[in-house]
Amino acid sequence: MNKLTLFLAMIILSSLSCKNSGFMAQGKGDGIHFGETIDTNGMISYVDLLSKISESDSIDAKVYGKVSGVCQAKGCWMNIVSEVDSTNTEMFVQFKDYGFFMPKDLAGKEVVMLGKAFKEMTSVEDLKHFAQDEGKTPEEIAKITKPVTELKFLASGVLIK
Repeated sequence: MNKLTLFLAMIILSSLSCKNSGFMAQGKGDGIHFGETIDTNGMISYVDLLSKISESDSIDAKVYGKVSGVCQAKGCWMNIVSEVDSTNTEMFVQFKDYGFFMPKDLAGKEVVMLGKAFKEMTSVEDLKHFAQDEGKTPEEIAKITKPVTELKFLASGVLIK
């Protein structure tokens, strides 16, 4: 009887952890939602965000852009680029409270995100870790030798269009 109780508890706990990790995404007819359910009202383009963040340290915003890369270990971060910005400046996106993850095959798709954009220094150690997560080669990782000030976004919700 004790083994049965333990088995049932494990099933219940695993289903709860999936809901918290974003693997149980909700479809609402307008796309697939992760984290906080959001709509497209009031969203700005990633290019507009780039111009606004040049005037401020941080901005609360609802932003749409194209996914250029996703953590291949868990889906715990993604990079966003603009389809029209020729500089291809990437924005590093993480998810509030590590509460949800993105599908690993999301690169190339458009998303809408709600959260906060800010600039932050990323250490060499973290840059190498993220490069490894993305599946970069050891040679590419070895070329990372200096910290970088990056545009980052902490998303409370993501809508995959």
